[in-house]
Amino acid sequence: MATAITAPTYDPIPTATSLADKYIAPRQQILDAQSATATATEKGLTELNSALTAFQTSLAALTGLNKTVFAQSAVFSDTTLGSATASSTAAAGTYSFFVKQLATASQVSYSGLTDNAGVGGKLTVNMGGTAAFEVNMAAADSDANGTLSTRELAAAINAASGNGGKLTASIVNTGGTSELVLTAKDTGLNSAITLNTSLVTGTSSLAQANADPARRRVLAQAQDAEIRVGSETGTAITQASNTFTAMDGVKMTFTRVQASGDKPFTLTVGADAKATTDNVQAFVDAFNKLKGVLNKLTNAGDPTKGVAGGAFAHDGGIRALNDRLASLLRPGSGDSLATFGIIATRSGTLEVNADRLLAQLARNPEGLDAVIGSTAAANPSGVAGSLDSYLKTWSNSVDGQIKLRREQNTTQQTRLGDSQAKLELQHEAAYQRYLAQFTQLQTMQNLMNYNVTLFDALFSSDDN
Repeated sequence: MATAITAPTYDPIPTATSLADKYIAPRQQILDAQSATATATEKGLTELNSALTAFQTSLAALTGLNKTVFAQSAVFSDTTLGSATASSTAAAGTYSFFVKQLATASQVSYSGLTDNAGVGGKLTVNMGGTAAFEVNMAAADSDANGTLSTRELAAAINAASGNGGKLTASIVNTGGTSELVLTAKDTGLNSAITLNTSLVTGTSSLAQANADPARRRVLAQAQDAEIRVGSETGTAITQASNTFTAMDGVKMTFTRVQASGDKPFTLTVGADAKATTDNVQAFVDAFNKLKGVLNKLTNAGDPTKGVAGGAFAHDGGIRALNDRLASLLRPGSGDSLATFGIIATRSGTLEVNADRLLAQLARNPEGLDAVIGSTAAANPSGVAGSLDSYLKTWSNSVDGQIKLRREQNTTQQTRLGDSQAKLELQHEAAYQRYLAQFTQLQTMQNLMNYNVTLFDALFSSDDN
């Protein structure tokens, strides 16, 4: 009796797939590693860009145009009168003032207004005694029905060329008639509103109200603010706004007047230790956050412990960026950050010694801003200016290093995609070749087994 051929047996599809996989495996392994690196690089660049942008934003908030780390305070002896702020340039000391009057915005009303037909010409709106803008009364009839309604009148005043928000017109319904209320945006004598209706044609209830003192009312008198230096009878300072900047580096905003005979209030200007310390800590925190991201991205890792390195562990450019930050914290000459208690740790981060900071500020209050400097585009200076200028070579959206690296990485990913597509074609070709071979082998094996079975049937019978 013949024996059937049973081993080895081959299923063409899984066999062809397995052999095709092995055929491209070395090249697939290389592509997978390169793709993983490109993906990690893209993610790392995104994280780096976010960290740089966040740090530069924080730096600008602390040291940008007209911003200083050293802070001063300005405090009223009577806080019900208003509030004040002081910049680092303000002269420390105590000053006396008296609040004579506050600035107010003009508000007037014209009562007894009705809708009028056939009104034309132009309405001139005066502010502070001079023409501010004109209103085309004929064009004010927006629905062109021949009648100028009070609402159309108010809308035309608000939309008039030259108004630009100088005043706002509104309508108040008062039974069978309406009242037009005009309110100036700004305070001061120059906000005083009057109307010239001499060039308005037709019968206009507004022109009639403007000519009738009983229908034309001043709801709020326009006036300038006035404060006196030293006492109630001291030198007067007047202006249209309630916010005064007559003192260099000091801004005072008043909300209440003093009664005649009251004592003048005092304004005390001096260093604000807490605000300055908070600003320094904000600078340190922002730097440490950026440094933490860079340390993570350039971390070498520990293969013996299964700890993977950062995305840029072997990138000399990113490591140079990380190292460069430390050198930029050290001015070439004069005082340093350490002089003011901003000390570098072994890991490259910063920490604040508050006692040293406040002691040095007491001796040299202007020195801190000289060391930290400014990121103002017109005049960058100090540590902040150096940091910002250098980091822009990386973060600039036009020609920064991150943009260039992203473009290179995108090109690399495109090439890897093309290589992967070619490799998949090679895999398919190998698969089809192996499938044909093992299908043929399977057919041959089945035929041989059939012949064995046939011979067995022919020669195994005793009768035969």
